[in-house]
Amino acid sequence: MAHPSAPSRRVVITGIGAVTPCGNSAPATWAALIAGRSGIGRITRFDATGCTAQIAGEVRDFDPARLLPTPLHPRGPQGEALTQAMTLKDVKKFGRFTHLGAAAAVEAYADSGLDAHRATLPAERMGVNLGVGLGGLPEMEAMHTTWQTGGFRKISPFFIIQIAPNLLAGQVSLLLDFRGSNMSVASACATSGHALGEAAAAIMRDDADVMISGGAESTITPLAVGAFAQMRALSTRNDAPEKASRPYDKDRDGFVLSEGSVVFVLEELEHARRRGARIYAELKGYGASADAFHLSSLAPGAEGSARSMKQALARAGLTPGDIDYVSAHATSTPGGDGEEATAIATVFAENKARLHVSGVKSMTGHLLGGAGAMGAFTAVLAIRDGVIPPTINLENIDPVCASLGLNFTPNEAVRKPVRAALANSFGFGGTNASLVVAQI
Repeated sequence: MAHPSAPSRRVVITGIGAVTPCGNSAPATWAALIAGRSGIGRITRFDATGCTAQIAGEVRDFDPARLLPTPLHPRGPQGEALTQAMTLKDVKKFGRFTHLGAAAAVEAYADSGLDAHRATLPAERMGVNLGVGLGGLPEMEAMHTTWQTGGFRKISPFFIIQIAPNLLAGQVSLLLDFRGSNMSVASACATSGHALGEAAAAIMRDDADVMISGGAESTITPLAVGAFAQMRALSTRNDAPEKASRPYDKDRDGFVLSEGSVVFVLEELEHARRRGARIYAELKGYGASADAFHLSSLAPGAEGSARSMKQALARAGLTPGDIDYVSAHATSTPGGDGEEATAIATVFAENKARLHVSGVKSMTGHLLGGAGAMGAFTAVLAIRDGVIPPTINLENIDPVCASLGLNFTPNEAVRKPVRAALANSFGFGGTNASLVVAQI
């Protein structure tokens, strides 16, 4: 992760924010995951009649213009107070993925305690890297209908702002006055895993002291659901939404499309210590690889995924035996789960007896561009609390998965000390990301 010519600096996590189908904040989401509570339900965003898949992980009861519990002052004590992540005007201006992402980013910033020190922190040393996989697809679909019925004059002047994936990062930098590097990663379902790894690398090579990083997605639309359904990638367990996502179960029949955002504050270790920050964990290693095999299927044995895990471990300076928990990509697809599990069993062959693996997409569904950050969220909080969330709906383990000898943490959370954890995210195009986080 470090630049060859620069001394490697250590990166820690000092703030977390989340808006997911399981909760509209990081604490609410974590409580649901530990309780094994699903956020999947029938689609309410549109009429899904006629589609084979009619369920999704929608973010519910979310007000993007809600007031913050405490006003923030990212431009210093004399600057204008930030009282909400989105004004009502902003809600109309931006797409839903930005609504979700901005809320999570502001929560992470508030959680970090950075706001109390902004008068002494140079904004040019604080950057943003927020990943978005597909951008404003709901707004694209709606505006196309508007154009068809009303013509060119009815197209909103804010349309490009609503759909461009990097506008989330741009809006967060504007809200929080982060004037360092500002960018957005798009690498399918590995998007926010890559965003976090690249943001950490920026700190390690001394390009920044603080980075806001993670990902967001909101694509529960007729075209997205319909397209994934036509690929036969989605679960059709419409009569039992909460049981539809079931990684490693022999009766799994596809993933559940979801929306949401998870965002972190990453900070250079000594920078965090000087201001007395509360530290969740250290982001020690990042691996990225390509399968070069197939556009939408993992390579046999998830060979590329295994390489990304090994690379992350090597860069972290840890061995497989140092890892207590793997937050797996585990989408609940018939092929993918077994391939990833095979790769995990290969990488951690000497550590299987004490390793726990779980797939929280069984509760959250698949956040696409937000999935990598969701996996990291689970890994980080498992370290903090010494508890591993379960893989729910794992009633009859797939014989292939069972033969690997891994503990998939079925149906109930497990309490045990977690010294270090690894989080995986893999995406269409054969792209892979693995992150290693550990106790400081």
